[in-house]
Formats: sequence, C-alpha cells, structure tokens
Amino acid sequence: MFDVQKVRAQFPILSQTVNGKPLVYFDNGATAQKPQVVIDAISKYYSEINANIHRGVHTLSQLATDAYEVSRNTIQAHLNAKYNHEIVFTSGTTQGINLVASGFAAFVKEGDEVMVSALEHHSNIVPWQFLCEKTGAKLVVIPMNEKGELIISEFDKLLSDKTKIVAVNHISNALGTVNPVKYIVAKAHEVGAAVLIDGAQATPHLRPDVQDLDCDFYVFSGHKVCGPTGTGILYGKESWLNQLPPYMGGGEMIKEVTFEKTTYADLPHKFEAGTPNIAGGIVLGTAINYMNGIGFDNIARYEQELLDYGTKRLLEIEGLKIYGTSEHKASVISFNIEGIHPYDIGTIIDKLGVAVRTGHHCAQPIMNYFNIPGTIRASFAFYNTKEEIDIFVEAVKKAQMMLS
Repeated sequence: MFDVQKVRAQFPILSQTVNGKPLVYFDNGATAQKPQVVIDAISKYYSEINANIHRGVHTLSQLATDAYEVSRNTIQAHLNAKYNHEIVFTSGTTQGINLVASGFAAFVKEGDEVMVSALEHHSNIVPWQFLCEKTGAKLVVIPMNEKGELIISEFDKLLSDKTKIVAVNHISNALGTVNPVKYIVAKAHEVGAAVLIDGAQATPHLRPDVQDLDCDFYVFSGHKVCGPTGTGILYGKESWLNQLPPYMGGGEMIKEVTFEKTTYADLPHKFEAGTPNIAGGIVLGTAINYMNGIGFDNIARYEQELLDYGTKRLLEIEGLKIYGTSEHKASVISFNIEGIHPYDIGTIIDKLGVAVRTGHHCAQPIMNYFNIPGTIRASFAFYNTKEEIDIFVEAVKKAQMMLS
C-alpha cells in the first residue's frame, strides 16, 4: 500500500519551514526533492570510494568504476534498453539533446527538415535551430490547439521524405500534456526519420520502455527523478550511436591518439569525454532504484488523485483559468487569475510557505500562443498531499484578495 506520510518522512527538506510556515513544495517540475537514501549515497561515495574511474588499477578506482557501471546497468534495465552501451551519462537533458543535434549535422543538408513541436522546452528548440543554421535545413513545427494538445493530423501532413529527425517531448513541462509519442515514432519511421524524445518531465511520473516506444533517442535529467543535479542520460540505439560523431574530445573517449590521427573508443565511452560527475552517476542509480521501490504504478495513481483534487479546488476560485486541459495529463496545473500578473501571485504565496514556479517555464512559444506573459505552475509529486493543496488554494485566494 502507498503511504504518503511514510514517504514524506524520507525527505528531510519537507519538514522545514519557509518564512515561518510549513513548506509546501509544488515546484517539482523544476526539480524533485531528494530522499535520505540519495543524500546518504552521495556522502558514502565521497567518504569511502572517491577516485577517478576506468583508468586506475588501484582498489578505490576499481570500486568507483564498478559502482558507476552498476548504475549504468540499473538505468539500462529501467529503460529496457537492449544494451548497456546504449546508455550514455550526460549532465542532463540539455546536454543529451545538444549531443544528438550536433551529431546530426553529419546527416542533415540544405533542403532537409527538422521537426519539433509547439509544446517544446527551449532545450528542445534551440539546439535544433543551431543545427538548421549550420546546415541550411528548415525547422518545422507541429502545431498545438487550445487544450494544449498537439494537432496530430497536422503532424501527419508535415511529415515527408525531407524529415530527417523529429524531436518531441514525452510530457510538456509547462502544461503537463502527455504526447502520443509511440504514434509519433511509428509515423516518423515510415518516412525514414529518426526520433528523439525529451523525457525530462515524463521520467518522474512513468517508466519509459524505449524498445516498446522504438524511439531512436530518449533523454532525461537525474534531478527530476530524485537524483543529483548535473546528471542525466542519453539513450540511443546502438546503430545511431555508432554513426554519430563524438560531441567532445579529450580523455576517455579515445582508443589511440597520435598527432597524425585519433581513433575513438567504443560505445558508450565515445561520448563520455573527461572525468564525469562520478558521484552523480552512481547516485542516479540509487535514485532510480528508490523510485522503482515506490513503484511507478503507485506514483501514477496517487499523482492522478492529486491532479484531480488540485484541479477541482483551483477551479473554485473566481477568475482562474487553467492552461493545458488535455485528457491525458501529468500532475501539472498551469493557471492565471484574471487581471493579476503570475509573478505577483507567486511572490505572495511564497511568503505563506508555498513554492510554485511562475513565468514562461522556458516554453515561450506556448505563452505566445495563449498571448500571456506566463503562468503560475503547480507541479505535484508523489510526496505531496491533498492537505498541502488546501493550503496552496487558500494562499492563492489570499493573494487574489490582496492584489484585486
């Protein structure tokens, strides 16, 4: 049975006060809080096995290397990747996308098309703009509708033999929309296009199966799944990773170096130049194990309860509008109150101990579509409660009263 109070007790930060009020943390879309087991694992690494990996013959180096590679295997199993060398450690989703976009300069030419969606985070727009500027390819955008859903019929029309790669998020960070990524992958493959899925907002809520999705690339960030910041994963199909050129040069990613020629290391090390975030990589495995221990089915069911309850309570507030009303949503509610800037609401409820995100959420095209400066975003996690939602709603009501 899922016991939210038992879960909350595992997160030290949740017991503190902010501005003299109990912390209500509803900014999980930006970063998740860390359970004690993750905090302890970071301390344990630096206290007991701190050493560089893959290069040393001494005991500590071997222990660190083993722990790092065990984490890689953990993440391989979590994503159901076919091979562990299809798992590349990165600093986060942004680096993973940039790595692929940079490499695709070898496969894209003038007149080709690169497709993104209207729901993307800037991290899944700007790297592809770089690619188009470099190659002369055209950036094509899948449009969205008023509910915050992609217009799939338009996606079907936009696809052509000019499409070389489709980059789309699994779940929108700004609206919570769950996109039909399996369908997108299948249709893109029909025209020979590769597909990258930005899973930064999906991995906290569900367990992706990359073989079932048949995606070519899947990227996510460790800090969204209760792991350390500065960690992330790029999954890539072996065939694609073998074709892509290295993203960075240096130690670890080489097989042999002379001044005349350098040959590259085998996967995944070809893409892991330099000393990585060793502690972060190891502890990301700890975080993934923790999340699986909670159970993603349990997480999904409970977060759906929070989403339904939070939506119902917020809609009691006169003048409040929710942006992103797709039938398939993660536990994210983006909203505004008529006549009040979102920043002002966020500032006042912070004084009442409530942490939310305000602004465009690195998704300015979405805000431009709705012709708004930004939204107030409450993003719930499995350690939040309905009682916290009640506190949050009362805080929003108080802010509305003060600002009206």
